[in-house]
Amino acid sequence: MFQRWLETPSHRSCLIIGSRRSGKTTLLKHRYPEWPYTTLDDLDFLDWAKRDPKGFISHLGKKAIIDEIQRLPMLTVAVKYAVDNEKARFLMTGSSTLGLLDAAADSLAGRIDIVSLPTACWGEEFGVHTHSILGDQVPPAQIKEASRRLSGALTYGQFPEVLIQEENSDKHEVLVNYRNTYFTRDLMQLSNIENLDGLLAVLQHLTRSLGSHLEVSNFAREAGISHPTTKKYLNALQQAQLIFKLYGYQYGPAKRYIKAAKTYFADNGIIHSLNAGVGAGQLLENFVLAEFEKRRKLGMIKADQFYYYKSVGGNEIDLIFEADNTVYAIEIKSTRKPAPRDLQNLRQFSDRLKRPVRRYLVYPGEEYRTIENIQLLPAAALFRGQ
Repeated sequence: MFQRWLETPSHRSCLIIGSRRSGKTTLLKHRYPEWPYTTLDDLDFLDWAKRDPKGFISHLGKKAIIDEIQRLPMLTVAVKYAVDNEKARFLMTGSSTLGLLDAAADSLAGRIDIVSLPTACWGEEFGVHTHSILGDQVPPAQIKEASRRLSGALTYGQFPEVLIQEENSDKHEVLVNYRNTYFTRDLMQLSNIENLDGLLAVLQHLTRSLGSHLEVSNFAREAGISHPTTKKYLNALQQAQLIFKLYGYQYGPAKRYIKAAKTYFADNGIIHSLNAGVGAGQLLENFVLAEFEKRRKLGMIKADQFYYYKSVGGNEIDLIFEADNTVYAIEIKSTRKPAPRDLQNLRQFSDRLKRPVRRYLVYPGEEYRTIENIQLLPAAALFRGQ
């Protein structure tokens, strides 16, 4: 398996959050091969931890890897005792934040680092990152290489197990297996979901509405389930790191969560697994936003939250974030030859707080160009970028 870009703490206990099959276990076993390993996916260990959490943690010794701790969030209380009183150090993984982050915050505040491991960033399997996506211009040869790989990345995504498959048929098979296990049945068990058909209907409706505003009532009607149940399923998908949301950007923190959210998949491989007809523009939009979100989670983009923007007149910008007292506005277009109308929304966007604004249009072409202070950015620049 290839080296991951995530930096793990060197001296503190740590909780790594990431979707199933994002590579959490492989990463820890590779970096800490001598550490004892246990997983709460093992029913015997899970039963022991439930009956005697303190004894279970004590049995692991002064350092250990605890996998899938979301299956028993209150085990963090025993972890806290060992960290405080026995100078123990634990590296834990969680595939869902459902109940886990609250338990960790109550029990382990200030004692552990909580980091995220999304699926691989595009190009991560080829080595360390080589450039800043928004700050550098990538050499033409690397842009051309990445452009040749773009179609496969858009289709099959970046789950580590998918990346090591040679044949597209094998990539497809891996993703279908994920859908039938980790994306559905495993999620149902963890989140107490009983209606598989309802969950699949919600997932299908999510694919059809990529880039649209999330209206729970529409989801409920399409899926044939109640409004509260639909909210529960959407929340479970987000807690399992399978989807993420962008909220409407407003000028002032108090207003930023008022507008309806947009929902995207954390990896394009999830879209492929659902066998849903998704247009080329939607695939590119989801891919680019997911790649930026991965880098935000890894700490490469110093932004607390990502947003989209919609003006009073209905003009939208796909991605807005703030970093270093600068506002970044990014549009995503699937055309290889952007026309003036493709730049209109970026041209009209301004920050009412009078901070610097950097505007980008991400497109599948291969040239860097600047038009009216708008940087045309090849989607290929995401490859091995940070």
